[in-house]
Amino acid sequence: MIVDPIYGEFEIEPVLMSLIESKAIQRLKGVHQAGASYLVNPLWNVTRYEHSVGVMLLIRQLGGSLSEQIAGLLHDVSHTAFSHVVDVALANKEENYHELIRASLLAQSDIPEILGAYGFNWQDILTNDQQWTLLEQELPALCADRIDYTLRDSFHYFDNPLKEIQSFLESLTIISGKIVINSLEQGEWFVKKFYQVVIDFFYDPANIFSADRMAKIIQYSLNHDFIGPDDLLLDDQQLLERLKNLSLPFLVLLFEQLENPPELVESVHNQIVFQRQKSRIIDPFITFDKNSIVKGSDVSVFIKELNKAAFERSKRGIHLSLAF
Repeated sequence: MIVDPIYGEFEIEPVLMSLIESKAIQRLKGVHQAGASYLVNPLWNVTRYEHSVGVMLLIRQLGGSLSEQIAGLLHDVSHTAFSHVVDVALANKEENYHELIRASLLAQSDIPEILGAYGFNWQDILTNDQQWTLLEQELPALCADRIDYTLRDSFHYFDNPLKEIQSFLESLTIISGKIVINSLEQGEWFVKKFYQVVIDFFYDPANIFSADRMAKIIQYSLNHDFIGPDDLLLDDQQLLERLKNLSLPFLVLLFEQLENPPELVESVHNQIVFQRQKSRIIDPFITFDKNSIVKGSDVSVFIKELNKAAFERSKRGIHLSLAF
């Protein structure tokens, strides 16, 4: 049995339990979903482990195959310590470093042996994401990955009532392999929550500041060979301790700023941080008669306006200055 605060209680197959207990998945308990943000706000503490299990359970709830549930559970297994902060450190605009290293990491992990013991080939499951239409879809469509992090962050960080989340989950249906919402009201509800997470959390000045400072720490340490790529595959606390133990004046200063972050405002004047985040625009499919689907923005002025505002917000980037 496995219990999740959002999806409830499930009895799962032995292969899923064995994977959950693997070293590769257990490491994710120490990798925070939002990178270094927990260092400036301890409440921002959702982990890649919670998200990965959630994606697996959502796919299960939507009727996905056991193989797709496995793919969902393992989709973030190669995330480095501090998640996408490493992409900032490496100036990787695609934010996909974990995908680039996934095959090599998995080949050296305990995952292939576990899957093989249950008759699965890890390469068949994990080297062709396009076959898993519930797990991954290009923006602006819905997918289990996108739905879970929206619901999970909304639940933990914005106190969104579980009753509302359950109503949304009950509105989901599958048409031609795509996740579709059967209610315009629920479609508008999800888009609103999605942008709440993106704009009020992802773009929060403290979140951006923590990512910038930790990225500078990692970048400096990599460039001077104080750490290597293998160190990035530690969990957050392990890498944090390794970096702090370097006791380098430049890093000490950055760590002090993380421990005592300044008050920040969004302003282009005297800015100390600038980040341009990956554009995240959501436009879920909605159905009214189960025979045809339409984009939410085609039938909802509310969704269309939210998308327009989010696009403009993303295009501006995030300029942070010290508050006076």
